[in-house]
Amino acid sequence: MTLTYQCPNCGAGLKFDADTQLFKCEFCLSEHTEIDLEKTEAHKKAEEAKKQNEEFCNHMNEYLCNQCGAEITADENTVADICPYCHSPVVLSGKLSGQKMPTKIVPFKYSKDEAIKHFLAFAKKKWFVPKDFTDKAQIEKIKGIYYPFWVTDADTHMSIYANATKVRTWRMGDYRYTETSYYNVHRQGNIHFEDIVHSAYSEADKRMLEGILPFPATSQLDFNMSFLSGFLAKKRDIERETLEDDVKERINTHGATILRNTVGHYSTFDIKSKSTNILSSHWDYSLMPIWLLTYRNKKGKAYTFAMNGHTGKIYGELPIDKKRVTIGGVITGVLSGLLAVLLGGIFFL
Repeated sequence: MTLTYQCPNCGAGLKFDADTQLFKCEFCLSEHTEIDLEKTEAHKKAEEAKKQNEEFCNHMNEYLCNQCGAEITADENTVADICPYCHSPVVLSGKLSGQKMPTKIVPFKYSKDEAIKHFLAFAKKKWFVPKDFTDKAQIEKIKGIYYPFWVTDADTHMSIYANATKVRTWRMGDYRYTETSYYNVHRQGNIHFEDIVHSAYSEADKRMLEGILPFPATSQLDFNMSFLSGFLAKKRDIERETLEDDVKERINTHGATILRNTVGHYSTFDIKSKSTNILSSHWDYSLMPIWLLTYRNKKGKAYTFAMNGHTGKIYGELPIDKKRVTIGGVITGVLSGLLAVLLGGIFFL
């Protein structure tokens, strides 16, 4: 193993001296223990992360919608004018603060024109949507927005304890016999979980976000500010600490299923207890792309069209124009009546 520590005093490379068990700098002649150097390296990394986070926040503007309260962000080269949720004007409230810089990002793969094409294909097949649902002014309000997610990898040791039975039946002469064998089953193993995705935004958009997942794990790239140019972003409002119990429960449930599937055939199998020991975990704060278009009817009810900006998967809620439904019903009734008359005439003849 090669150690590549740098001298905390002058930045020159350090060499390990076997006699003194210290790291020596040949330039400034200082000596350091490995523990001191590790503390220095950890401090440097923490300072560098803090600096990068401050730089990220300084290049991001924060906007507030006074109508619906939505908070959105955009890089300093992108101007946000209307709220993507209620279409009201948004107000620039200053530089972004209190947010952590993302570590990963899934870039947009579909352009705005492609998103509009998908929306029209989705909406125009429906007969009873309001006319203004697909007019040009409405469609142009579609926005590309990065939504915040937490993505977790974990190495675990898991075990399950279960009661199981095997039932055997056979017939001998006029009698039918049944034999039931009972077993106590214990199964354990190390399981690695990859890319457990959880929204870092409030429950308000949970249904929509679940409707367009997943994002391919291989599409995640290291975060770079250039990916944000021309797009908006949602502010994260769920911290990692809030999700740890939920993620562990998901691991616990899925891991129990994995272990159950390694067990041979039983007539019944009842898991009595399961345990999870998370050996290590890694969390990434990631931004993922969504094309979003909202529509509000005359009563103010909002309908959402969302498209996964990388895979093209669609989630949509369609408004219904009651007048069109009524007209459609009248036309259907008239045509049915005419058809009945024609069929009656043919039968009479």
